[in-house]
Amino acid sequence: MAKRWTKREEDKYRSELFNLYVKQNKSLREISKVLGISEQTVFKRLGRLGIKTEPNLKKNYLKKRTDIKIPKKYSEDLAEFFGIMLGDGHVSHFQVVVSLGTKEEKYAKYVKLLIQRIFSTNVKISVNKKGHRDVYLGSVDITSWLLKQGLVHNKVKSQVDVPRWIFSKNNFTKRFLRGFFDTDGSVYKLKYGIQISFCNRSFPILKSLQLMLKKLEYSPSSISLYNMYLTKRGDVERFFTEIKPSNFKHVNRYLSFKNNLRRSYSGNYTTL
Repeated sequence: MAKRWTKREEDKYRSELFNLYVKQNKSLREISKVLGISEQTVFKRLGRLGIKTEPNLKKNYLKKRTDIKIPKKYSEDLAEFFGIMLGDGHVSHFQVVVSLGTKEEKYAKYVKLLIQRIFSTNVKISVNKKGHRDVYLGSVDITSWLLKQGLVHNKVKSQVDVPRWIFSKNNFTKRFLRGFFDTDGSVYKLKYGIQISFCNRSFPILKSLQLMLKKLEYSPSSISLYNMYLTKRGDVERFFTEIKPSNFKHVNRYLSFKNNLRRSYSGNYTTL
């Protein structure tokens, strides 16, 4: 939850942003440079202050950027990116944002490089006072294209589903699962093993994840309270060797549990 402003802070931010955004008609990018904060922070402050964002009034509205590339065909990288976006991503009118936690510094850099490869442009990372990271890219061309490809502004309200092209090749499916698990997955230690969970508040996404895993011959659980699980020992081991999650937080957690189980059962869990 965002920190509550004092009356003095709120008055300061309102005066500052009203002058820059409304009176001087500066864009979010221009304001971010003036104030030394990220475009995402500028956007959030405008929303909190009730200042309506009107990109159509800005002088560079719809001006084509020359430093981006819209993909001409589907790829494994794009499949992973869609998994990330349907996990912890957000698409606004002008910006793509992936919001990550305090323990995901390495993964944030990984996501940045992935997006840069796909769209051939610079991607930024901002860190708030609590250490949470936003990987973001501003481009109306990109957000418009992503919305046409099936992403939405509000995943839960729209009950969005996974784009059908993800199912067309097993490599697309595996990379999508990697991106989704890296952002909306977890690893747990059970009494006699390890469990993988997938969590999302869009039921169609969970249903598609279940179908993907079955297609790849895993044995996912039924869907319960926005969650689905892989619990069989062979499934968990295979998931980490075949899907190859890239979020070091999950990988390190899995390896720690695996080693603890080996020690606890004196070699009886050596197949993990």
